[in-house]
Amino acid sequence: MPKTILIAEDSNSVRKFITLALKLDGYRVIACSDGMEALEKLPTEEVNLIMTDLNMPNIDGLKLIKTVRENPEYQDLPIIILSSLSKDEDINKGLEAGANSYLIKPFNTKRVQYEVSKYIG
Repeated sequence: MPKTILIAEDSNSVRKFITLALKLDGYRVIACSDGMEALEKLPTEEVNLIMTDLNMPNIDGLKLIKTVRENPEYQDLPIIILSSLSKDEDINKGLEAGANSYLIKPFNTKRVQYEVSKYIG
């Protein structure tokens, strides 16, 4: 069974780009348009990794990460941030919230594939 990646990204074009790249690598992808939708789907699926934007409506990426990390069941679940925020302060906030990695937009498919493979092969 392929490993499953949950994506929380409000940009439709970025969400489609990442979904296509990951599916071509054989992953199963669950695409969500914000953090609230991701939190609703997480308990209903067997997720191996989360990718999230920071700036999203309803529940932003930092809140999503903190909420996921508060649940003992998901404390070791790898989380990769996808964001256009590139200041050290933003990166540090994301990593301190519990993310494992931080990708700055724009990025290419090889970079996404490399980051994912570090955590779930």
